[in-house]
Amino acid sequence: MVRGFPRRLLSSRFLPALAALAVIAASAGVALTRPTGPAALRPAAAAVPAAADPAASAAARAGSHWLAGQLVDGGLPGFVGSDWGLTIDALFALRATGNEPVAAAAITEALAANADGYAAIRTEMGDFVTGGSTAKVLVAAVAVGTDPTDFGGYDWRQRTVDLIYGADQGSKAGWLYDINLDTTAGSNLFGQSLAVIGLARSGGVAQPVVDFLVKQQCPGGGFRLYPGAAGTACPEDPVTEQGMDVDATAMAVQALLAAADAGASGTAEPVAIATSWLRSVQAADGSFNGSGFTDYPNTNSTGLAGQALAAAGEHAAAGQAASFVAAQQLTAGNAGAAAAHVGAIAYTPDALAAAIADGVGEFELDQWRRASAQAVLGLAQVPLGRIGNSDPTPTPTLTPTPTPSVTPTLTPTPTPTPSVTPTPSVTPSASPGTPTPTATASPTPTGAATTTAPPSGGRLPTTGTSVAAYGLLGGATILAGIGLLLVARRRREARR
Repeated sequence: MVRGFPRRLLSSRFLPALAALAVIAASAGVALTRPTGPAALRPAAAAVPAAADPAASAAARAGSHWLAGQLVDGGLPGFVGSDWGLTIDALFALRATGNEPVAAAAITEALAANADGYAAIRTEMGDFVTGGSTAKVLVAAVAVGTDPTDFGGYDWRQRTVDLIYGADQGSKAGWLYDINLDTTAGSNLFGQSLAVIGLARSGGVAQPVVDFLVKQQCPGGGFRLYPGAAGTACPEDPVTEQGMDVDATAMAVQALLAAADAGASGTAEPVAIATSWLRSVQAADGSFNGSGFTDYPNTNSTGLAGQALAAAGEHAAAGQAASFVAAQQLTAGNAGAAAAHVGAIAYTPDALAAAIADGVGEFELDQWRRASAQAVLGLAQVPLGRIGNSDPTPTPTLTPTPTPSVTPTLTPTPTPTPSVTPTPSVTPSASPGTPTPTATASPTPTGAATTTAPPSGGRLPTTGTSVAAYGLLGGATILAGIGLLLVARRRREARR
């Protein structure tokens, strides 16, 4: 999605900074990834997930083993260098299974050294900050058992707190926001949920942060991915802005459960209603659809939804989701031409069939990494609010599958879950600017899941933003910047 630029930003002074920003952003993941009746209301904190069944646990370990084999210097390859948002997703998967401790340690060390660069893009014009990436690093630090107030030399808890609107911002109070150089804009619900989880697990979360998340629950029971620009409650906005999203709902359920564990109030009923909605849109085969252009069964949305259902105590529905995910995994018995990638989980059944017949090409690996990182969470069934609290008993670490060389993705490759972009420890101005409204997904009807045929081969991305698009934007912007610099030398007054 592209936000409108004020004309004053199209100056020869700004374009070079924007070009650098676009190129750097290419390496940062933006992981931007139905009961038959309302569940009995119960204290959210009472929902304790049961261990996944042995078959699902074995599949989760196989998936985490494959992910460990994809690491390059402690990170998963992105468009340029490591994609730290995606790498954190893989870290969650490894910690949820308790498998591959050496790989998890390598990620932790590499992330500590690169987290600030992932969380903040610094330019001469100022810092570009994304709240969701800051909160994601906070959750990662807690999940690996390190001190979140001194991870890589930074206090990630405070940096997250610094990016939350205060009471003076009215309806936006409690909303995690991004800093776009000289303006601010609220983040999406992935970022908000990560902030709730990270703060709840690192000393407590302020009630307004939880309340803002609850406000984004729509009349149908699900949560929308993009809050309205004014920060109003979902029911107060036009129906066109009330698109309920499976991934956002799964994240919100887990966040509210973590908040309840930390003593927050007002979470039990929203969790019960959201869980009911998730069950109502689950297909007979256990799968879940994404929204918008990913409105078809996929392991990314199904993995997140299954993880949330398990966290909420809906173990039968979570088990069905896990079964669908496991059916899309490459195994020693079905891998065919993709035998080098046993353990990897396909994004869609079509992608699995294509891999078995033709193998997994280098340009397709990005999608498999993203799908597998999210899908493993649905197999392990350990919520984000408890990953790392007590590691499952690890199994012997096998020799990782050789990591293919890093290859840029020329065709847009989907980003299953949100991996968020950058953020530094910057205190917002006293009067933040008004965020530009963000397009919302079309409403998802309550009832049986509506299946849209996935793109041919199931090879297009999941949820999120294609890193290839960022690369193209970066290249185009660099050229535009150079052109404007040349013009500016001749016409210093040419400023629009």
